[in-house]
Amino acid sequence: MSQQTSIVFIVDDDISVRESLEALIRHEGLNVEAFESAEAFLARPRPVIPGCLILDVFLPQLSGLDLQQHIAADRTSMPIIFLTGHGDVPSTVRAMKAGAAEFLTKPFDDEVLLAAIRNAIARSGVALDEEAELRALRERFVSLSRREREVMTLVVRGLLNKQVGGKLGITEITVKAHRGRVMEKMHAKTFADLVNMGLRLSIAPDART
Repeated sequence: MSQQTSIVFIVDDDISVRESLEALIRHEGLNVEAFESAEAFLARPRPVIPGCLILDVFLPQLSGLDLQQHIAADRTSMPIIFLTGHGDVPSTVRAMKAGAAEFLTKPFDDEVLLAAIRNAIARSGVALDEEAELRALRERFVSLSRREREVMTLVVRGLLNKQVGGKLGITEITVKAHRGRVMEKMHAKTFADLVNMGLRLSIAPDART
């Protein structure tokens, strides 16, 4: 993967570690940015390309584990590889439970780290693709008229056209017309596609009442 299509972030307060990691990663042809603190990293705008974060556990002020928690909601597409100079089992458990990609103890094997980086970047690319697909799906749903959204919500929950018409006070023929437009606007080729879209949009499939 070229440095134009991915990026590796490093957050470590030890300048010698930062510099050695930068050299190692650049040698692999990857773009890299290093920061001495969690706060400096957070000040950097989030990129929209695949990448990962190499993060020291013990940092001044905001720790690595605290940073992981801080970015959990808005940077789910950025896997974290933790580095630590101590065999801290509780920290390892906490980091892995929170979704860390790897937890490596210094000194680490270069090839192990590089393999972890490659895997993390691949995961990041998949996550970004999924984010883009979900964003497009939400935009298509918002483009529906109010009535079309109501029809879609009810049909993906398992109601028949007649039942949908009864709930909305419209004829079955009108429901079919709305349903057809929903299929077209949502780019659903089959009803199963539409149901899957409803699931991704968190439209509950079991609410039949």
